[in-house]
Amino acid sequence: MRKLFANLLPYKKQVLIMVLILILQAYCDLALPEYTQDIIDVGIQNRGVEHILPEKITSEDAAGLEVLMTDQEKKLWDASYRVDDKVYSRKALDEDRLEELDDALLIPVCLAFRAGTGDLELSAGTEDARAHIKAQIEATGSQTLHAMGAAFAAAAEERAGIDVDARQKAYLWHEGFLMLLMALLMFAAAAVVSFIAARVGASIGRNLRSRLFHSVMSFSSAEMEHFSTASLITRCTNDVQQVQMTTTMLMRMVTYAPILGIWGIVKVARTGASMSWIIALAVLMILALVALLFAVTMPKFKIMQKLIDALNLVSREILTGLSVIRAFGREKEEEERFDKANADLMRTQLFTNRVMALMQPTMMMIMYGLTLIITWVSAKHIDAGDLQVGAMTAFITYSMIIVFSFLIITVMSILIPRAGVAADRIDEVLRTSSSVTEDPDPMTIDQPKGLVEFEHVCFRYPGAEHDVLSDITFTAEPGKTTAIIGSTGSGKSTLIHLIPRFYDITAGSLRVDGCEVRRLRIRDLRSEIGLVPQKGVLFSGTVASNLRFGKASAPEEEIALAAEIAQATEFIDAKPERFDSVISQGGSNVSGGQKQRLAIARALTGDPKILIFDDSFSALDMKTDSRLRKALAEHTKDVTTIIVAQRISTILHADQILVLDEGRIAGLGTHQELMQSCSVYQQIARSQLSEAELEAV
Repeated sequence: MRKLFANLLPYKKQVLIMVLILILQAYCDLALPEYTQDIIDVGIQNRGVEHILPEKITSEDAAGLEVLMTDQEKKLWDASYRVDDKVYSRKALDEDRLEELDDALLIPVCLAFRAGTGDLELSAGTEDARAHIKAQIEATGSQTLHAMGAAFAAAAEERAGIDVDARQKAYLWHEGFLMLLMALLMFAAAAVVSFIAARVGASIGRNLRSRLFHSVMSFSSAEMEHFSTASLITRCTNDVQQVQMTTTMLMRMVTYAPILGIWGIVKVARTGASMSWIIALAVLMILALVALLFAVTMPKFKIMQKLIDALNLVSREILTGLSVIRAFGREKEEEERFDKANADLMRTQLFTNRVMALMQPTMMMIMYGLTLIITWVSAKHIDAGDLQVGAMTAFITYSMIIVFSFLIITVMSILIPRAGVAADRIDEVLRTSSSVTEDPDPMTIDQPKGLVEFEHVCFRYPGAEHDVLSDITFTAEPGKTTAIIGSTGSGKSTLIHLIPRFYDITAGSLRVDGCEVRRLRIRDLRSEIGLVPQKGVLFSGTVASNLRFGKASAPEEEIALAAEIAQATEFIDAKPERFDSVISQGGSNVSGGQKQRLAIARALTGDPKILIFDDSFSALDMKTDSRLRKALAEHTKDVTTIIVAQRISTILHADQILVLDEGRIAGLGTHQELMQSCSVYQQIARSQLSEAELEAV
């Protein structure tokens, strides 16, 4: 999972900017419940009065209030008002000072309110009444008495000529406008954060795909066989998509959730409601649920990615070999094989989806249960007088925000492990180095000739116990044709794959023009080689683009000559657009023989010094084969030609024939020499040609 977060390191600045914007969004989000509380408690219940000291009060009301004050309280009162035409007007005081006065003068203001409503009898003396108010504050808190003081202030201001209703409306409009402003800021912040997160996520996906592609392109055949094509396709597509999607959500939601949750807890503590234990209980339940889900689903996600690999492998095989499947009537069996791979993946996905489906109602039950408990406990506090309705509303809202932030973390706890598995699989490819490496101080060939020398070469596949090739020694000279023949599995293709360094030899020496191939730059080495693989592979594009695959700058005359040598001109000219004719993916719109001839023409276009044909004439008829070999002999007189063949007739006139048997040289010489000295060659020759044909050679 560490690899998932490591992808964000190149984007530290964007992440920092996004965190700052998320803090702004969280501030706006958490400010809304405060405004709701103020609208309910101040705007509605207290008629827009925020402090217990009236802005204006008549001299009669002031005189009645001063009677209930101590000497110290009178000093505070006198310092806060000025007298103007028998009306006391409150001086301009800052918010902190007003709050201090609210606490200091709460008792006399409440006494005045209770006396004015007839709810408190003062005949027994002011001291007893003050003691009664103090006891009420100790029993119920100051919240209810602050509301009582605000009611006194509103009544006094109304008697002093202030339009309290108009001010109440103004207060509600003001608070509503601030709420709207906060909502708009929150919307703008969320939009910017979403843009940054999406951009960073897309950039990470782009970079990972690019790095994966370049890494895979550097792999030797050994690494390709280790991972398999189907697995690499999954890692480059599905795994990268998982990382990209989760990274975007990680930045947008998981970064926001802790900010929102921690700040929400602070806000809850400031509401004055003694119900923090309810939040703690809900958070503990959520954390327990997260831990359970994490333990259950993590192993399943690892299995799921492997099952996706398996499904891709089966799908690729079936789609590639569809014609063979139909030819042998294997549709039903292949459908069953696909269904099995699909069903295995489905069962694992069903398990994880059911866990996800169980999570949502569980979280909803926790959230609604939390609301119910808060309402039930708050009702008792409101009835006791130590909690206001607005404070309860704010507490419920903050509680939902806290639970929602943990809910986000819960959801991501399901997605992050899967993305973590995908990130590890991607990193496995990126950390894998090619077994074929370049020499830090490479040699160069000033005048390439194409001389290939094998000297006691041995080769063993990675992880194998035995050598595939043992003690291979021969020389392929320029202007001569070296043929390689042998039974299936004797190592013919493996041998020629050592020349362009698809694999590196494990022992001995392999030289091209006197230079050890491991000392040459891979690009320089392969630029001297024209390889026609056993399976002709064409790429989507045109005939010309395929022929120029190894030499993009090849002029039309050069590709036309290559096509002529490869005996491809006839069917190319038959097409209306000739060299601009479209070739479908994999060359599916040309026949096997045409595909093979185009592959041969592509190898010839680069003007190579070494031509390697890996059983590249198998799809050609005898007549075309003969013409092609004759044309090759005429136009490649100075080229080293190496031919791997199954048919004796293809290599009868080779300058030397190398006979392989179980990875060893069973014979080396011309056809006539081998017919005299090599029993393996004799068996192959007699299995393909009659005695009359052999005598005629």
